[in-house]
Amino acid sequence: SLDALYYQYGRYLLISSTRAGQLPPNLQGLWANSIQTPWNGDYHLNINLQMNHWLAEPGNLAELHLPLIAFTKALVPSGQTTARSFYGANGWTAHVICNPWHFTAPGEHPSWGATNTGGAWLCQHLWTHYLYNPDPEYLKQVYPVMKGACEFFLSSMIREPSHGWLVTAPTTSPENEFFMPDGITRASVCMGSTMDNQLVRELYTNTIKASEVLDLDKEFREKLREAVEDLPPHRISPEGYLQEWLEDYREAEPQHRHVSHLYGLHPGNQITPESTPDLADACRATLERRGDGGTGWSRAWKINFWARLGDGDRAHRLLRNLLAPESTYPNLFCAHPPFQIDGNFGGASGITEMLLQSQDGSISLLPTLPGAWSGGFFRGMKVQGNTLVSCWWKNGKVKKVILESSPGGTYLVQANDRHFTVTLSPGEKKRLRFPREKKISVQE
Repeated sequence: SLDALYYQYGRYLLISSTRAGQLPPNLQGLWANSIQTPWNGDYHLNINLQMNHWLAEPGNLAELHLPLIAFTKALVPSGQTTARSFYGANGWTAHVICNPWHFTAPGEHPSWGATNTGGAWLCQHLWTHYLYNPDPEYLKQVYPVMKGACEFFLSSMIREPSHGWLVTAPTTSPENEFFMPDGITRASVCMGSTMDNQLVRELYTNTIKASEVLDLDKEFREKLREAVEDLPPHRISPEGYLQEWLEDYREAEPQHRHVSHLYGLHPGNQITPESTPDLADACRATLERRGDGGTGWSRAWKINFWARLGDGDRAHRLLRNLLAPESTYPNLFCAHPPFQIDGNFGGASGITEMLLQSQDGSISLLPTLPGAWSGGFFRGMKVQGNTLVSCWWKNGKVKKVILESSPGGTYLVQANDRHFTVTLSPGEKKRLRFPREKKISVQE
């Protein structure tokens, strides 16, 4: 089907765009029809470069994540200069515009160039690679990068005057604007946008976990724990939306393409229907307000949002919207327009999210399967812990699963509205069958 082809096409584009020892794919991957490419063919760190790599780990293409990890490590010296020069701060930071020469300073228009959490977002990928490939030697290499990013925020964030929360300032919610109190003047620069709060909370939390794994920096770890408690909480507006800013500002463009304040839903995991139902409902209301339109990559991100919210049919509707002529060219390149490759990778990631999700030692099989995919199979997707998963289903129900783990481990598996525990020894392969009755057949 077209859906399956689009997923495989996303894998093909990533395989074609990068290799270990090379640069990560830019806004157009390797493909351009002019010397002066749109956006200078650079890297944008307020979603685009990161979206290019959402497919890598669950798509079992971890080696294609390595160029981004190497690129992030290479940003540190320039990012240290930017932290000192612009903020008088320790550690390192990166803003939105970036290029192969490791540009990390604020750039161009303040409505998006002022965002200084690009490095924090990149650090999510350092930790994600570890979760899927738990190698302590790798973690030792990237931990100083994560720690340096934390040091920047510890030394640059300020207390906002109303509540005393620690916030980034000045900052933005990328590329979006709100109305000032006069109801006419549009503004973008603010204190402590919701996305920034989520990114810093996640950075601190992941660095705490990395410090515990490596048994390093106990005092620094405690400092991060204290700082997490001083970050602003998520705020829900009187209308039931997740607020994009600390204050309940009126949006200048309610259907804006960026949905940055839902980072905690995806690709982050601070918001889930199970653990934070009120926040999940606020995300759902926000998405309804934003609508299903937008640029190609924006529609791709919304597929992932709805998959995390458990609405497979809505996610599939967004996939079909993404494949419409206004969002996809005849050769299946994603249209911003013009061509922008992150939408291809984000769309393929959304397909993965509908079929397989893994967090904190759990494996969720067909978590948001749309009705259009009542029967099918996938082979060789990967979950956190470096375990490969293959799954066959019919009439919307899982029939057979194969789990194959290199390091071994114990997982809580969710399938067909059931939960059960599976333990695998290193190198073990297990076959699970799901007959009509509730008994589950396990074959070594």
